[in-house]
Amino acid sequence: MTTHNNQKESPRALAILASFLASESAGGIVLMGAALAAIIVANSPMASFYFAALHSVWGGLSIELWINDGLMAIFFLMVGLEIKREVLAGGLASWGQRALPGFAAAGGMLIPALIYVGINRGNAETLSGWAIPAATDIAFALGVLSLLGKRVPASLKVFLAALAILDDLGAVTIIALFYSTGLNLPMLGASFATLAVLIIMNRMGVQRLLPYLLLGLLLWFFVLQSGVHATLAGVALALCIPLGTRREEARSPLLFLEEKMHYWVAFAVVPVFGFANAGVSLSGITLGNLVDPVPLGVALGLFVGKQIGVFVAAILAIRSGLATLPEGSNWMQMYGVALLCGIGFTMSLFIGNLAFPGLPHLIDEVKVGVLMGSILSAVVGVLLLRSRLCRP
Repeated sequence: MTTHNNQKESPRALAILASFLASESAGGIVLMGAALAAIIVANSPMASFYFAALHSVWGGLSIELWINDGLMAIFFLMVGLEIKREVLAGGLASWGQRALPGFAAAGGMLIPALIYVGINRGNAETLSGWAIPAATDIAFALGVLSLLGKRVPASLKVFLAALAILDDLGAVTIIALFYSTGLNLPMLGASFATLAVLIIMNRMGVQRLLPYLLLGLLLWFFVLQSGVHATLAGVALALCIPLGTRREEARSPLLFLEEKMHYWVAFAVVPVFGFANAGVSLSGITLGNLVDPVPLGVALGLFVGKQIGVFVAAILAIRSGLATLPEGSNWMQMYGVALLCGIGFTMSLFIGNLAFPGLPHLIDEVKVGVLMGSILSAVVGVLLLRSRLCRP
């Protein structure tokens, strides 16, 4: 009897799991769980093992670097595929579609950076972290938004996704321009040569994915050695993979790769990154430490700067006639979504590692600031969007 019941329960459990994985909120929930697990482990008797494992060397790189330079290159490949698809054939294909999320993304990057700089002015060591609060975590933010269900119009979910994608594009540009140091010119030349071959393949109509992926691995190695951050190889590779057209009978290489990568990135790559980078020991941290320039600049940049930058830029774009309010939404709902844009987890932690290499005490302060700003943005945003103020 027990065996028969177990057999009935197993398909039901698998169906529940499949339904969860297919939901919009799944990626964000798994990422939240990974971040929480990292904080618990980093403040438990397992902390020494956790940090020692991250710094252990394998194949010439520490496990932490394999995650941040290797696995995150896969994440950036996914980001690049999403950007190319949306710009060529998706929600960012025309100026009208780009206007509102474009202005909002720009405001949402500028104001947080200015707040951070204002708090850290005069401190040359910490000023390099100005870009940390400028990024929005697409998985985390969309995961939180999807938990609200029908309380938020679908048009606002599309707006948030488009804004986060443009935000990622801005973050990629910042990394390329401001966080590349000690350039190795021969390796940089090899990177450009490999990229040129990829572009030629695209122009010649090569549709098979394997040649692109093999050259992508070579490109990643050259970029890793060049002094430019290795994750940018993922974006460069993505932009070379052909999208194709709907009229073509053959499957789109870009859409095929994006589909195959989606679950691996959402449920493996990003949670592993979160688990490896969110772990911060809270021992010795006092309330006074929370108002140190770095955590205060990051937290206020995310919580205050993001909502102001996104919402004010959206108002200016709409009032000037360059864009329209998303269909079926109102201004309070737009403000609630602007609050959720302050969830900057993955990309903010990533830029923090680039801003303060070899300075673990500052990286720990970045983690505290990111956690404070992201949690405040998520909680206040959800409370507002659930309130009567946001009802149509």
